[in-house]
Amino acid sequence: MKKILYLMLSLMLLMGCVAAFAEEAASGLQKDLVVLFTSDVHCGIDQGWGYAGLYAVKEGLSAKYNVLLVDDGDSIQGEPIGTMTRGESLIKIMNTVGYDVAIPGNHEFDYGMDRFFELVEMANFPYISCNFNKEGEMIFPPYLIKEVDGVKIAFVGVTTPTTLRSSTPTYFMNEKGEFIYGFLQDDSTGEKLYEALQKSVDDARAEGATYVIVIAHLGDEAECIPWTYADVISHTNGIDALLDGHAHDTEQVVMKNKDGEDVVRSACGTKFAHIGALTITTKGEISSKLYSWNQDIPAPEMLNLQNPAADAVREESEVLSAKLKEVVAASTVDLIINDPVAKMDDGRAVRIVRNTETNLGDLCADAYLDQSGDADIAFVNGGGIRVAIPKGDITLNDILKVHPFGNSLTVIKVTGQQVLDALEWSVHAMPGEFGGFNHVAGLTYEVDTTIPTPCVEKDSMFDHIDETMERRIRNVLVAGQPIDPNASYKLASHDYQLLNKGDGYTMYDGCEVLQESVKLDNQVLIDYITGTLNGVIGEEYENPYGQGRFVTVNSAQ
Repeated sequence: MKKILYLMLSLMLLMGCVAAFAEEAASGLQKDLVVLFTSDVHCGIDQGWGYAGLYAVKEGLSAKYNVLLVDDGDSIQGEPIGTMTRGESLIKIMNTVGYDVAIPGNHEFDYGMDRFFELVEMANFPYISCNFNKEGEMIFPPYLIKEVDGVKIAFVGVTTPTTLRSSTPTYFMNEKGEFIYGFLQDDSTGEKLYEALQKSVDDARAEGATYVIVIAHLGDEAECIPWTYADVISHTNGIDALLDGHAHDTEQVVMKNKDGEDVVRSACGTKFAHIGALTITTKGEISSKLYSWNQDIPAPEMLNLQNPAADAVREESEVLSAKLKEVVAASTVDLIINDPVAKMDDGRAVRIVRNTETNLGDLCADAYLDQSGDADIAFVNGGGIRVAIPKGDITLNDILKVHPFGNSLTVIKVTGQQVLDALEWSVHAMPGEFGGFNHVAGLTYEVDTTIPTPCVEKDSMFDHIDETMERRIRNVLVAGQPIDPNASYKLASHDYQLLNKGDGYTMYDGCEVLQESVKLDNQVLIDYITGTLNGVIGEEYENPYGQGRFVTVNSAQ
């Protein structure tokens, strides 16, 4: 009996050892791996955690864990320091922090293709992408494998095909206006992107990767279908986790791939409010979380962080600080991009500048109309109006932040029909958001969002109006008179939309250019406020919801 018990005990101990060995071998890691990730920093170098905070977090975790650092795109654009150095300051700071790999977001291309490749050369870290191509040839390696404790971790890069319109379309074209750069976009199925991503995952696995992590700039917005993170995960297999950007959300999701297996999806918002952290334990368990900074004072300032990243941020900021702090005007009202009343369930502000008239949108459109000299109409896209202006003194920095993209005032001659088509495209995503939703000056109109959009798109851009469908737009008045589809009008906006097909506005092809790239968008706003308004934004802009330039109606009413 004792022998039997001894044998049973020995067997149990052996099984326990096997189980313990299996747990240890589940990942092969000697220490947990933490993949820190950033996305949509948009030049927020000292906001939230800031790069100095990221450096401190990375160094602190490295004392106990294996740590890798990746970026999901849109780091080099969005604040004056990006615009005024054309991205170089951001690359220098990222080099100091010590990124392992990055992907391009849609706004990495905002300084032009030549400049983008110059910045890539400046970076001490590689860029990867499985879908960014030139005439069908991939520009970057589709994936990168990093070895940690002898375990191969593959990172696969992917960027949303909507980049063709959410950056400057002409940057992706040749002199004939033909797209030579692309992101494996197709009209509606998404299959090209899914297949490329799947091949990259399979190739990485064949090369010995134990884990495959997709670093993505895809998002979850309706206008990005069929290339959202959910579309990609549900049409592929072999991905362990997807670290996402583009939508500025903070969702931590576990969803099924096409084989019913769990995939962790994590996003970390924007402007360093959060740092993303994906953990792979020694047992092979995968989870995600956010390190959040919820204080009014940024971490570098509150914690008095002193490290190489803090030094790099300080060095790059000094040359700009004196100029940016210059007070150039004042406002007696708050100029908004977020609803001053409504809040989301989690308490966050509701952004309305991309689907609703606001007083700041009116101000920006008025500036274009005024500074154009003799235009009849002006459009300014909501996606190009990035921050609010609180009442009080207005600095140069405040204005530069409103229009950080470096677009330029342009005027073209259009027909009334082109204006009508443009308005349809402007509201095609309503009630949802669209970066190309235009704030207007010189005209008024009504929109019925209960009617399906008649806009037909190709490559995520406007193609034509389905004339068998009813239009959403009605009662368009220019200077108080009904618009004439056959008449000519002078339209002021910026080169991004009028000349470069920005936000998918293709209906202006072939229009006569009356003024081309006259002055930068932020200079347009500065000159209007300091000149025409004599430095004071007053009561004409006091209604946060604007002056009633467009009205939502319901055909059933």
